[in-house]
Amino acid sequence: MAAEHFRTWGDLSLSSVGLGTYLGDDDDATDALYRAAIIRALELGVNVLDSAINYRHQRSERTIGEALRALIGRGVLKREEVLVATKGGFIPFDGTLPVNRSAYLLETYIHPGILEPEEIVAGCHAMTPRYLMDQIERSRKNLGLETIDVYYLHNPETQLGEVSRTEFLRRIRSAFETLERACAAGAMRWYGTATWNGYRQPPEARDSLALEELVTVARDVAGEEHHFCFVQLPFNLAMPEAFTLRNQPLGRERVSLLEAASHFGIYVMAAASVYQGQLAGLRLLPLAVPALELALDVRLLASQLAQPDGVGIDLVNRDQCVDDLLADGPQLRLLERLGVLG
Repeated sequence: MAAEHFRTWGDLSLSSVGLGTYLGDDDDATDALYRAAIIRALELGVNVLDSAINYRHQRSERTIGEALRALIGRGVLKREEVLVATKGGFIPFDGTLPVNRSAYLLETYIHPGILEPEEIVAGCHAMTPRYLMDQIERSRKNLGLETIDVYYLHNPETQLGEVSRTEFLRRIRSAFETLERACAAGAMRWYGTATWNGYRQPPEARDSLALEELVTVARDVAGEEHHFCFVQLPFNLAMPEAFTLRNQPLGRERVSLLEAASHFGIYVMAAASVYQGQLAGLRLLPLAVPALELALDVRLLASQLAQPDGVGIDLVNRDQCVDDLLADGPQLRLLERLGVLG
């Protein structure tokens, strides 16, 4: 990838196109496809990998770990050359769906004292200190990493479906304290929030998230040197709210999420940047890109959005697509515009 396809944040130089690992079956064949795609993407210059402990029942994290070990072992990649992000919050299974989900939950989390039943929200989500520390250690083992670069609270707005905002902020504070301790211990470099709905909702919605509020909590916990430095949310032509919706309080104003993040110096990762392959009704991006070139004036859109700094892309592709997508040409530039990159 050419230098123009990298974005600078602090001492990092991050590729504007990253590889996500959400979709796919929990089987060996899909593991092999992901492993090949990750290796090829890293060989071509991509240096941002995104996962979550619950993706494909921990198999996605483990596949990233295998790919990193292969490349580092061959001497073609250094650990510090790639940013690895993962997430915790949703209770993961181990490799595949268990026959008895309740028994798995009891044996893995309740009986060992990692979780109390009342700490689980919506039957699948938690972010208590004991649970987060357990998940961080599992992710480090899966990834084969001493230090995770970015650790996200995964869809924390899920909690707001069952608890008050006051209780939610208390839980966020407790989680941030835990993550700051993990940063101090070297288990991670930074943390953030990866959301689906939270940052795209009108402020009156029950599950809306206010970045200013979360930054205030981080500052209360750790001062101006806090490590709450990343957010992730969907951002694509079908889900443009990060730029178009002025739902974020900033002092007495309301601004977009991208404006708020820029104000606070927080890096934004765009998830579902090509709408999980659904843009233009086509599943394969190499086929979708020419259709989008004809159907949408993305160049005008990109210029109107002023290409804000600090926005990255995560996307999922199989190995046969990686070479085409990352070729230095109009497809890559269009991908960047779809994510509105700076």
